[in-house]
Amino acid sequence: MAGGGFVAQDGGANYEGRVTAFVICTCLIAATGGLLFGYDLGISGGVTSMEPFLKKFFPSVLEEQNDAAKHESEYCKFDSELLTLFTSSLYLAALIASFFASVVTRIFGRKISMFVGGLAFLIGSILNGIAMNVALLIIGRLFLGVGVGFANQSVPVYLSEMAPAKIRGALNIGFQMAITIGILAAGLINYGTAKIEGGWGWRVSLALAAVPAIAMTVGSFILPDTPNSILERGHTEKARRMLQKIRGTQHVDAEFQDLVDASEAAKKVDHPWSNILKPRYRPQLVLCILIPFFQQLTGINVIMFYAPVLFKTLGFGDDASLMSAVISGTVNVVATVVSIYSVDRFGRRILFLEGGIQMIISQIAVGVMIAMKFGVNGDGDLSRTDANVLLFLICAYVAAFAWSWGPLGWLVPSEICPLEIRSAGQAINVAVNMIFTFAIAQVFLAMLCHMKFGLFFFFAGFAIIMTIFIHFFLPETKNIPIEEMNRVWKQHWFWGKYIPDEVVIGGNRKAEHRDA
Repeated sequence: MAGGGFVAQDGGANYEGRVTAFVICTCLIAATGGLLFGYDLGISGGVTSMEPFLKKFFPSVLEEQNDAAKHESEYCKFDSELLTLFTSSLYLAALIASFFASVVTRIFGRKISMFVGGLAFLIGSILNGIAMNVALLIIGRLFLGVGVGFANQSVPVYLSEMAPAKIRGALNIGFQMAITIGILAAGLINYGTAKIEGGWGWRVSLALAAVPAIAMTVGSFILPDTPNSILERGHTEKARRMLQKIRGTQHVDAEFQDLVDASEAAKKVDHPWSNILKPRYRPQLVLCILIPFFQQLTGINVIMFYAPVLFKTLGFGDDASLMSAVISGTVNVVATVVSIYSVDRFGRRILFLEGGIQMIISQIAVGVMIAMKFGVNGDGDLSRTDANVLLFLICAYVAAFAWSWGPLGWLVPSEICPLEIRSAGQAINVAVNMIFTFAIAQVFLAMLCHMKFGLFFFFAGFAIIMTIFIHFFLPETKNIPIEEMNRVWKQHWFWGKYIPDEVVIGGNRKAEHRDA
């Protein structure tokens, strides 16, 4: 068990059933919830690099850009707390909304949470599209944040509960795939709308957020609820019929009994928030906090929020900066496909570790190159070759994130929590994610101004820490049914001491009964 503990590649229960077209379709529809988060991640940076948008809402930033004497270096072109509040306000709203979403998801089901998220995002997109002042702009962002909070709470849980264990990773990563498609679509839209004469292209960019919002709102009516969620609300026979439908067989007794046992255990828990603090749930609690924490401190949102701003700051022209964001967005999508293909074949740990090492190398190389070309004063310049090399290094970094910490940051927390703490665990995951997304969005431009090229070394340092953490503290969870995760934790060199023996013994007896 050196390094990571138990690797349970084939240790899960072999439930009857097949991968049905029905379950594939429902998971694809649900995964479109990721478009909300992705579109917003991609659209914000492009819009804030458009001069007409800055002229209307943030004229002081535009004035500072145009007056070379006012800013101390290239690193400080966009240093404005109000400008970053435009971006980061969404994630503060998503943080608060995630706690309400946890209650709604548990009591009313995953579908209702998706509907609320889609509707809130739709309202926010309309307000942003018609905004005439900063106040309305930020109110719209807050509604978008509520949408993101509800979507990010409900969709990964929905996907993990619907998917068969053997392809759970691939189907759950559909959520991250939708995020990357949203980012790429936003980059392409920004590139196009920036060319609209009259300076109102930014309104189109912001208002088109209504498209993924409508897709998720309509999708929430079409989708069935998960067997877990139906059971949670006391409809036993309905849950059995749904499980039979999504597994394509009438013979679901073994899996259904596990779901019933989990549901009965969950009903004994009146307060999942206090329950998750118990020692037996220590592995889940720690990972639901640290995985999203580390995911944000990879520095990925520095690239995704501010790719056009960053490229423009580093000497790319207006069109070139937007196109560079499109290129990195394309790499993001392609690399996520790699993750979908490999996550259930090679496992979660190997992707985490390889991605972490590649990000470390890429970030250090970017930092060294910017240090050499711009120095401390930021008064250097990039040749065409330099710019291409820098873009390649950033794309290598984006690819590493997109097949590791990007999708796995949502997949792993959603699959490791038993039903009785699942809503609380996912709420913690979303909340921590949004706290640090908000924090980094709010302080990144100031950090770039003050830390300069050292910012990339800062994030590389965290990439080193989190890669070491994964090596020692994350067991392999591929092919393990959600309700049998305790066996994985029990056999881990560190977490095993927190898991009561009777939990694992009971699970083994059920497994033996099934095999017989």
